[in-house]
Amino acid sequence: MKRFYWIIGLLLVCAGLALLAQAIAAHPGYVLFAYPGFRYESGLWVFLALLVVLGLVLYLLRLLLGLTITSGGLVNPWSRLHRRRRVRQASREGVIELAEGRWSRAQRHLERAAEDDPQPLMHYLGAARAANHQGLYSERDTLLEKALTSQPKAELGIALTHAELQQSSGQLLEAAQTLEAMRSRHPHHHLVLQRLQQLYVDTGAWSALLALMPDLRKEKILDADALAVLERRAWLGYLATLAPAPDEAPEAALLAAWQRLSNSLRHDPELLVVYIERLREAGAEVQAEEVLQQALKRHYDPHLVRLYGLLHGRDPAKQLQLAEGWLKDHGDDPALRLTLGRLCLHNQLWGKAREYLETSLLLARDPETCAELARLLAHLGDVEQSNQLFQEGLALLDRRLAGSVGVPARLG
Repeated sequence: MKRFYWIIGLLLVCAGLALLAQAIAAHPGYVLFAYPGFRYESGLWVFLALLVVLGLVLYLLRLLLGLTITSGGLVNPWSRLHRRRRVRQASREGVIELAEGRWSRAQRHLERAAEDDPQPLMHYLGAARAANHQGLYSERDTLLEKALTSQPKAELGIALTHAELQQSSGQLLEAAQTLEAMRSRHPHHHLVLQRLQQLYVDTGAWSALLALMPDLRKEKILDADALAVLERRAWLGYLATLAPAPDEAPEAALLAAWQRLSNSLRHDPELLVVYIERLREAGAEVQAEEVLQQALKRHYDPHLVRLYGLLHGRDPAKQLQLAEGWLKDHGDDPALRLTLGRLCLHNQLWGKAREYLETSLLLARDPETCAELARLLAHLGDVEQSNQLFQEGLALLDRRLAGSVGVPARLG
């Protein structure tokens, strides 16, 4: 059937051409162009044919020029193939050099690949990493800006890379600012929260970490146990470094911070020690003694007991009476005997103080106890024994320090 239509069409075309030839033969026509120095004449049909050919030539030239401008690769496939080959080669060499630590060459090749690649994001990120290793932070930031311009939807990934590079180069404040900006735009993104948490820990930004804790808890960034450890660490750091406002009393700032803690954290012995020590530094020993007294009534702890002996409370006699009440259940604790000796010194009970301190030394040889007893003996006039105890205390302290850093003690 299709062949039949082709035959009919061909016959019609032939008939049309025959009629056109007959018309040309019957009426050839005449065209004349005359101008001083120029003369053109031909048949009408020849002139019309020339016009059609000229129109076709102009159309083809216009089409060719447009294709050359808009798609050189289509007209010249060798150019496009060469560009692709160049991108692949530069990318391959850049990635290998980046892995091998040849930063300058890696940056140069990856930048070259990015310029010729319609999807240059990964090349820009690799080049920025190479620039960062060379300390070229301005170039690094420029490359990351180009990455963002080439692919705006990758803003978060680019920013995370930026923060990582800033942190690795020691630009911790800038890294925190980058991550905080991303947190404001992506408040629930787990990786942003994880990076911020680690950065705050590394830099000791305890206040910022405590402010981040509700989000870490809400988004379940850590399990319950790890979150509790992190929160305790943050409060330890915060209390240890808390600086009051210029118009705020130090003890008021400490009290306000302490009241923000949960009940379980306020009962934590290590946190209590830090809080008491900071109150003591602030000159609020009476308040510190009251807090520590309540804590020891709830739970006896040797570390807290040792600290209790350093505090000058409102009534030293009552302090001593309270501490002596612990002897019944904890009489063999050398820390309690040391504290009792110190409290006796506060009350100027020299003989009783000597007895408690000597008993503490019998239970455990401790440099603090040696020093306290040596000072007391010097006050009582026993200089020879006082000097012996000072020497023993120094030797004990020397061994303790040597053990803590893993080096041998001094040779005697």
